[in-house]
Amino acid sequence: MASRFRQLIIGFCITLLGSIALADEAIVVASTTSTDQSGLFGFILPRFEAKTGIKVKVVALGTGQALDTGRRGDADVLLVHDRAAEDKFVAEGFGIERRDVMYNDFVIVGPKSDASRVKTTTDVVEGFRRIAAGTTPFISRSDKSGTHAAELRFWKDAGVDPKAWAGYKEAGAGMGPTLNMSAAMGGYTLADRGTWLSFKNRQDIEIVLAGDKRLFNPYGVMLVNPAKHPHVKKESGMKFIDWITSREGQEVIAAYKINGEQLFFPDAKN
Repeated sequence: MASRFRQLIIGFCITLLGSIALADEAIVVASTTSTDQSGLFGFILPRFEAKTGIKVKVVALGTGQALDTGRRGDADVLLVHDRAAEDKFVAEGFGIERRDVMYNDFVIVGPKSDASRVKTTTDVVEGFRRIAAGTTPFISRSDKSGTHAAELRFWKDAGVDPKAWAGYKEAGAGMGPTLNMSAAMGGYTLADRGTWLSFKNRQDIEIVLAGDKRLFNPYGVMLVNPAKHPHVKKESGMKFIDWITSREGQEVIAAYKINGEQLFFPDAKN
């Protein structure tokens, strides 16, 4: 009996020590500027940290840069939005446990005057053709982000080489600065709806095209493979992945709204 009691005490102490160690843990999540600048992380992370005691440091980059960060082992978890690049990352052995998290959509924003008549079509590829046929500039993120990758797909489908067009301007920046450039220049750009809804400096620009099913914008989460980088904090990283794809995490994502409008829609397959 005494021996059994001792075992129970020892087991309890090991569990307690593990919990204390985890409470002092911090993980790095490399994610997109769109999730960061939309304000989503500021809303959901306090819930996760309060529940688990695990601190989260977000490194906000374009999706391509976030994936490169993962390849170098400089992050524990990735939350990004370029499914083809994500699948390649996993196939190359750099990521494991990839899961769907949420989605929103892309929109084309541009001047209210809409000289290129983008508002009069619902076809995103036709919208890009019309922009390239006009003189109003288009501001590209040009930062290897998921948004930039989507933009390049639309130009390709439109049969347009944007760099051969004088109106094509490369920001080389995140979504917020690119929207600022678009507002200042009265130009068009492709934006994720979440960042657009949280963007304040709209001046004379507005959404000119939305709703095409090709504008669907899914986000995925994955753990950087500890087999490639043994220092990756697997246990804490998986706690974040499990939480953000859990019913609780998904409800918190759905609850994030600006002016009553939901920015992201849960998409985890539970």
